[in-house]
Amino acid sequence: MYKLSLPQYDLSVKKMQNKQYVFDVLRKKYVRLTPEEWVRQQMIHFLIHEKKYPKSLMNSEVGLELYSLPKRADILSYTSQGNPLLLVECKSPNVRINQNVFEQIANYNIVIKAPFLIVTNGITIFACEIDFYTKSYTFLQEIPEYKNI
Repeated sequence: MYKLSLPQYDLSVKKMQNKQYVFDVLRKKYVRLTPEEWVRQQMIHFLIHEKKYPKSLMNSEVGLELYSLPKRADILSYTSQGNPLLLVECKSPNVRINQNVFEQIANYNIVIKAPFLIVTNGITIFACEIDFYTKSYTFLQEIPEYKNI
């Protein structure tokens, strides 16, 4: 579909009624394959296979309410105690990662309160750690492994 800076995983894709669908291992169902979904699924597999995030502690397309409006977070990983750990916002490869994308994930994190955030279009990836005490953030050189946080 798109060449990304993430490792390419062999995803289960099928065609139904002239539309392509990809299997989401978190939602356990086929979902419409769009450019953004391609990035989301590749990021899910990257987190599971490379960074060792337990699939059982992850969700995709997580519903939340922000300023009385329904929203959906792309990927959310939890600690073994069930607390939010990592929030990921995925965009299509042709969407530039800019201030608007950072504001979107920051707004979602007002509700979720995850200490680690990632924004990506599959080509560019930014990861940061939030310090809720000082109300500051630090950009990370790489995405942390699950066992290291």
